[in-house]
Amino acid sequence: MEYRDYYEILGVSKDASAKEIKSAYKKLAKKYHPDLNKGDEKKEEKFKEINEAYEVLSDPDKKQKYDTFGSNYDFANGANFDPSQFGYTYTSSGGSGDFSDFFEMFFGSSNQQSTGSGFSFSDIFSDLGGSNRKSRRSAQRQSYNTDLSISLDEAYHGTTRNVSLSLNGKNVEIPVKVPAGITPGKKIKVKADKYGITGDILFKIDVYTSTTESLDGLNIIKEEEIYPWQAALGDKIVVSTLSGKIKVQIPKGFKGGSKLRIPSKGFKNLAGNVGDLYIRFNIVNPTNLTEEQLKIYEDLKNSYRKQ
Repeated sequence: MEYRDYYEILGVSKDASAKEIKSAYKKLAKKYHPDLNKGDEKKEEKFKEINEAYEVLSDPDKKQKYDTFGSNYDFANGANFDPSQFGYTYTSSGGSGDFSDFFEMFFGSSNQQSTGSGFSFSDIFSDLGGSNRKSRRSAQRQSYNTDLSISLDEAYHGTTRNVSLSLNGKNVEIPVKVPAGITPGKKIKVKADKYGITGDILFKIDVYTSTTESLDGLNIIKEEEIYPWQAALGDKIVVSTLSGKIKVQIPKGFKGGSKLRIPSKGFKNLAGNVGDLYIRFNIVNPTNLTEEQLKIYEDLKNSYRKQ
C-alpha cells in the first residue's frame, strides 16, 4: 500500500491526544459521509481515507507501529521491506538483530514471509522454543476495533452499511447490519474469518445528528422556527419526527426559545424503551415584507406603546 500521512488526512498534529483524534474523525466523517454526499465519488473516496486513518490512529498498537516505522508501516504485508533501515541486519542463515522483538512489534504475528534474498523469518523463530506458535495463537485471538458513524434516522430505523476497511494490507468491503434502536457506544460484532482473519471486528456506534436536532439519552431535542403572529396568537403546525409527521399545538402567547414536550416521540432503543421529544421554538421575522405588512407592524408597535 502506498504510504499515507494519516495525521494529515485527519488534520491533527502527530502529538494529538486520542480525544483530539476522535473529535477530528467525527467532524470529517460527518462532512464526507456518503449519505450526505450521494453520487460524489471523490467525497466517498475521502470518507474511506478518513476511516482508514482513524482505524490506525485510534488503535494504540497500530498507532505505535505507524509512528515508529512511518512510511514502512504497511510493508509487513508486501514486498520491499528492508529491516536494515532500522538498525537490523540479516543473512539467510540467521541474523545479528533481535528479530523476535522486532517482528512481534512490527508485524504482530509470525506469518512466514521472506525477502527476495532467501531470508525467512520462520527460520529465526525455530530457535526460540515455541515463541513462534505462541505469537501466532495470540494474533489469532485478536479483535479489531473501529468506529461506525451513522445518522440518527439510521440508528432509529436500522440499516445495512458497507464499510471499507484495510485488513492485513487489503481493502475490503464489509456489510454491517445495524439493528433498529441501537444507541451511541454500543458495539456490533462481525466475524472476520471470511476476510482472512481469525477474530472479530467490533464496530463501535457513533450517532451523528443535524444542526437542528440532538440526542440526549433517549430524548430528542429538536429546533423549529415560528413567526411572531404564531407565537402571539397560537397555531397548529406539522413537525417531522423519527416515527412520522405529527401536529403540534403552539399555545397562545408562546415565548421564543421555550420548549414543548411531546411524550413518547423520542428515540426507541433496542429494549423498546422510548424517550420524549422536546421541541424548542425560535421566533423568526419574515423577510421581504410588503408596505401593507410593514404598516401592520407599525400599528402594532404604536398600539403597544399606548398600553
